[in-house]
Amino acid sequence: MSVGTNRCRTMAFKSDPALDQIEVGLLVSGIYQLYGLDFRNYAEGSLHRRIWSQVNQERLTTISALQEQVLHDRNCMERLLLTLSVNVTAMFRNPPFFLSLREKVLPLLKTYPSIRIWCAGCSTGEEAFSLAILFHEEGLLKKTRIYATDMNELVLNKAKAGIFPISQMQEYTKNYTLAGGKGDFSRYYTAKYGNAIFRPEIAENILFSRHNLVTDGSFNEFNLILCRNVMIYFNTTLQKQVHKLFHASLCRFGVLGLGERESIDFSGVGERYDELDPGNRIYRRSD
Repeated sequence: MSVGTNRCRTMAFKSDPALDQIEVGLLVSGIYQLYGLDFRNYAEGSLHRRIWSQVNQERLTTISALQEQVLHDRNCMERLLLTLSVNVTAMFRNPPFFLSLREKVLPLLKTYPSIRIWCAGCSTGEEAFSLAILFHEEGLLKKTRIYATDMNELVLNKAKAGIFPISQMQEYTKNYTLAGGKGDFSRYYTAKYGNAIFRPEIAENILFSRHNLVTDGSFNEFNLILCRNVMIYFNTTLQKQVHKLFHASLCRFGVLGLGERESIDFSGVGERYDELDPGNRIYRRSD
């Protein structure tokens, strides 16, 4: 790429914030109208940074140029969606959270004849597999259905495969142990060709499907909903909308688990929950 092009891109990146605001607005409006994906209430700072990152990856110089490609090339839209989606995850991420699930939540769920779990914003599936392992070890997996959803079809396809890099297993094993794991983590997968291929029986009660928290509604009644480190990328209006969706989707006394930087404070429904483990952002619907 020429020096002139690099200079032009740098100038575009430092352009008038008001112009950026207009271009981002036009881009997300076009995406919503053409693809039905709504990013209009995503946190402004994060949204702008991710869009500019994609501008650079596509070797473009302006957001308007990205808009043109996105509206005329579905593959470009898929690449942008990967950038806009939150795909940072790990098995048993934040082990104290999973330890709290094991010790404080599963004893409550054991009283139900069947258990429905919604893992919202599941990304490439690490959290869903972690839940399946946890419920398997507590003797609950056979009566449990885990609905793992994400708006991104590409990451869902990766999740369905149940194949993860073997290089990550050392970290995941440590997380599993700290989360109260009851055995050898390696018994859940087979190492092959540089990957860890998880046993099919671990995933047989996981249903991976597409769902957009911004535009789609409730699709079942759940005993447990996990949505961790997703809403930090939403503005206050969208956070309240999603909290309302989760509350409506929980059965009475159902449990909600959030990310470590998230809370039900100022959610509009906070008074309708009891704190089960506020330190680990676990709450129980009270009404």
